[in-house]
Amino acid sequence: MSQAPSPSSPRTGGQILVGQLVSHGVKHVFCVPGESYLAVLDALVDSNIEVTICRQEGGAAMMADAHGKLTGEPGICMVTRGPGASNALAGIHIAKQDSTPLIVFVGQIERGMREREAFQEMDYRAIFGQAAKWATEIDDAARIPEILSRAFHVATSGRPGPVVIALPEDMLVEMATVPDAPHFAPVESAPAKGQMQDLAARLAKAKAPVAILGGTRWSAAAVKDFTAFAEKFKLPVAVSFRRQMLFPANHPCFIGDVGIGLNPALLKRIENADLILLVGGRMSEMPSQAYTLLDIPVPKQTLVHVHPDSGELGRVYRAELAINAAPDAFAAELSSLPAPASTPWAADTEVMHKSYLAWSDPAPVKTPGALQMGGVMEYLEAHLPGDAIMTNGAGNFATWLHRFHRFTQYGTQLAPTSGSMGYGLPAAVGAKRLSPEKMVVCFAGDGCFMMHGQEFATAVQYNLPIIVLIIDNGMYGTIRMHQEKHYPGRISGTHLQNPDFAAYAKAFGGFGERVETTEQFGPAFERAVASGKPAILHCLIDPEAITPTTTISKLRAAAQQK
Repeated sequence: MSQAPSPSSPRTGGQILVGQLVSHGVKHVFCVPGESYLAVLDALVDSNIEVTICRQEGGAAMMADAHGKLTGEPGICMVTRGPGASNALAGIHIAKQDSTPLIVFVGQIERGMREREAFQEMDYRAIFGQAAKWATEIDDAARIPEILSRAFHVATSGRPGPVVIALPEDMLVEMATVPDAPHFAPVESAPAKGQMQDLAARLAKAKAPVAILGGTRWSAAAVKDFTAFAEKFKLPVAVSFRRQMLFPANHPCFIGDVGIGLNPALLKRIENADLILLVGGRMSEMPSQAYTLLDIPVPKQTLVHVHPDSGELGRVYRAELAINAAPDAFAAELSSLPAPASTPWAADTEVMHKSYLAWSDPAPVKTPGALQMGGVMEYLEAHLPGDAIMTNGAGNFATWLHRFHRFTQYGTQLAPTSGSMGYGLPAAVGAKRLSPEKMVVCFAGDGCFMMHGQEFATAVQYNLPIIVLIIDNGMYGTIRMHQEKHYPGRISGTHLQNPDFAAYAKAFGGFGERVETTEQFGPAFERAVASGKPAILHCLIDPEAITPTTTISKLRAAAQQK
């Protein structure tokens, strides 16, 4: 590797851009190469940045999103123009809805060719203007440090999200002499004067408070701080949809997750709360049960809403106390609250934690078929290390992970709140690339896996021994479930004919095994781990086992009786 040119000497636009990435602390880039940004690829040769070559731009963007979720720093994705940018949109949408810091660099046509519909020409400001927090194009190589500095701040400050930057091909070979910008620092906000005392006073008057944690801009330290606060106040704590890693599930104050198919006892507890402390989350459609859990605009419960973006405070729900602060800054202030004189809700917290433990126990759950997913979850809960990173995309299969896996550590969950299929596998690759020492397990449905199954090749290429559990019922299960509820017996567009996924894994150079019974799963999992290779366990379940609590036949019968 040759030495990168000094900022005090002329550099190409590509070299200046890579210099900014180094200055901002970037260590990983996920990309699909393209001729439109060859100058950037060339400049990366002279850096210490690790480049992960992906097989499709959507997978690259999802890997970068996973990096952003785990680190709190922008994941970096590079794609080529036109079709490449279009493919990346799925990952950009995930980052927007999930509030993940992400920066996507897109190759662009030469500046002199604009508005002729040149080869793969697109207007990225128009295409990504709604999907990203900011979409822009760099016309002058000398402005690269300025624009990238802004991009890192936009992506990480307030409510984090994606930034898209188009790079005209001729701009990247233009020479300029310009200094590097200093390392970014997210714009911080903290509770205003008197707001923590106001919160303490409201808690002192409450009879049935509950906390709901969500969003991003958390850290392991913030989770620890909030856990200590909850313990001192005996406060019942729930987490929002696919945010289970924000509070340890084995803590006596934990009462469950507010997502799809939540514990009925938890739903009732939130409905009957007299104070809701909502930290970091937006209480959007999924956790709010289609915007029915809290009245809009004024909830009947006293709402204390803590969010890093002032634009989200009052956007849907009018809070009695709105605190413009990031979760980590807010959690750091909680230690200043004096211990309450009494906690009349303490017994209720204990009852709700026991309810959660019963709800998340897979042992009693029996479904049709020789392979019992309840038994699979029992095995995983007994054998997975506490810091194992669990990933998934979207589909009914994910219910098994979200309901029955007890997350106990921060940084162990990668799941799209946007409900994007195909996310689990690239997220697992991104996580293992970042933390090779940790076990990474991906849950995927047969339909979900095939959305980005080609990224298994990326795992093999970089020797990333992830373990992929493909839960195969031969259908798009979630859609079939809704069909049976609303159009019983009228099956359309949901049947799938699948390959032998174990053979698929072997064809790529990984480990593959077929699992058809509960008894086969544990030994197969152990062989997958021992192989030291990226692995797929092809788990075939009975199509009747549509959810942990019902079957297709029961859904159809109930719908036909209406």
